[in-house]
Amino acid sequence: MTIHAEALLFDNDGTLVSSLASVTRCWSRWAQEYGVTPEDFARVGLHGRPAAEIVADLVPAAGVAAAVARIEQLEVDDVAGGVELLPGTAELLAALPAERWAVVTSAGRRLAEARLAEAGIRPKTLITADDITRGKPDPEPYLLGAARLGVDPARCVVFEDAPAGLASARAAGMRSVALTTTHERAELLADLVVPDLSALSVRVTAGGVEIRTAG
Repeated sequence: MTIHAEALLFDNDGTLVSSLASVTRCWSRWAQEYGVTPEDFARVGLHGRPAAEIVADLVPAAGVAAAVARIEQLEVDDVAGGVELLPGTAELLAALPAERWAVVTSAGRRLAEARLAEAGIRPKTLITADDITRGKPDPEPYLLGAARLGVDPARCVVFEDAPAGLASARAAGMRSVALTTTHERAELLADLVVPDLSALSVRVTAGGVEIRTAG
């Protein structure tokens, strides 16, 4: 299968890198501090959403700002040794011109930059939760990514591991490639579903990028 695009937009956690162990440690500690139970977590969507939105679903409004600052600090402090590149990430990104791709993450800028730096990823264009007013599954994050790259949304392809991110891509009118790094295939509605980025190859053309399944 071959998909043609002018630009590629990548989610970060679960797509380019894995910080799942760190996330679990930090949110577990945060939950203990704030008296949030596993049942509380079960009733809200977690993966792929901005921390501020998750916290707002779990903490009284008056305490949201402090609770968001706390989880951000816990996660930033846990970055060292808590981030690893997922298979295929380094090879695929190395094949792309800097102006052809962006990272669009639900993390705040401080945490996003720390995780990307830990993994050795330096995108020219980075969209974070600090740049938007409505997070995934709203289309705003990916529409902003396309705008920053100067590309028609319909000519962008999104790479995601979370249903919320894939819904954001669809709402933005973009095609998508889903990775089964954090969710089951049945949960992922996308144009193409692969295990991880190692299942893909890219070729830069005069008009953009060709994405092909390996093999």
